[in-house]
Amino acid sequence: RTFIVEMQLGPYKHFMQRSKFYAFHRFNTLVAKGNFKFDHLPPIYCIGLVAKGIFPDSNHYYHFGRLSNQEGEILDDQITYIIVEISKFSKKAHQIRSDLDKLIYIMKHLKNIQDMDQVPKFLTEEWIMHAMEKLDKTKMTPEQRMHYEMTMAKNASTLHMREEALKEARKEGLEQGLEEGLEKGHETALKTTAQKMKALGISPDIISQVTGLSLKAIEELG
Repeated sequence: RTFIVEMQLGPYKHFMQRSKFYAFHRFNTLVAKGNFKFDHLPPIYCIGLVAKGIFPDSNHYYHFGRLSNQEGEILDDQITYIIVEISKFSKKAHQIRSDLDKLIYIMKHLKNIQDMDQVPKFLTEEWIMHAMEKLDKTKMTPEQRMHYEMTMAKNASTLHMREEALKEARKEGLEQGLEEGLEKGHETALKTTAQKMKALGISPDIISQVTGLSLKAIEELG
């Protein structure tokens, strides 16, 4: 099974489109490895934990979906989307029952919890205490904090570069003309972006994540 987990603090109206991009990219990789055979493909789970609400017409904070028909019957269980909108989670400490509720409660109230003298009873469970210690940046050594901040900066840069690559791909595709096809323009733009990133010394793994190009294709770029 493949799990794609994404956490997002700020609002982003195209979150589901991006989730589909990740899921389909992984699906295409699985199919290619199977010589374009569609049987026995492992399931893909796209899990999104978003701080802000992205579904304004829904009052639920937890969303689970697969491709279904008009009657709600499952047509395909290959890809599953699981989205949690933390801002809509309104349960109080005494209402917490499941481990999922405990995790979401911590994610929403962590800053306040760290300063409280009296904490909810469930927070004394060993696995939760361990998780909170991991999340407590104030206990990091200088080296650990530097690594943490560099990782956060890299993640933000990777996301920004990916979005810029998609914008450039769309622009290149339109400039190529409809007769040449949007797909060709998209691929050309991604290769151009990959070349620029490669020239800056960015690792092939990150370039592959941003552009979706294979490592072999990146190696072949001049």
